[in-house]
Amino acid sequence: MFDDLYNNRILELAADIPMVGRLNEPHGRSVKRSRLCGSSVSVELKMLDGCICEFAHVIKACALGQASSSIMARNVIGASVLELETALTQVQSMLEDNGTPPSGRFSEVKVLTPVKDFKARHASVLLTFEATLEAARAAIDYLGTSETELAEL
Repeated sequence: MFDDLYNNRILELAADIPMVGRLNEPHGRSVKRSRLCGSSVSVELKMLDGCICEFAHVIKACALGQASSSIMARNVIGASVLELETALTQVQSMLEDNGTPPSGRFSEVKVLTPVKDFKARHASVLLTFEATLEAARAAIDYLGTSETELAEL
């Protein structure tokens, strides 16, 4: 079971995390920390027309948190707040309720399905989704765009 948790794809993702760093003048940012495991994720992003157009993050997490952050960075450009909300809900369900993994742009999160059996590791996987959603909402507030206006885009 432990071998499934740290399978080759998870280790590959953790070893190759794109978009690491900071942005100049981000529209939104968020830092999330897990009290349980000590992992932290810092996200900065910019939005255009209701979608993420630039993204950067700094990750201090275990291989599972790194893999989750790698998946986020590979797929986040073009994502809307609604897509992020949906993905977060689906990942939570996958981990906590044996739900199906996300489909669409964040479908590779399915590689982290074995984490469901390790409750103490859930926070590490969820941090990047929580931080990115919070940063996107902050960007919307900063830009003065309401979620109703975004739904119309």
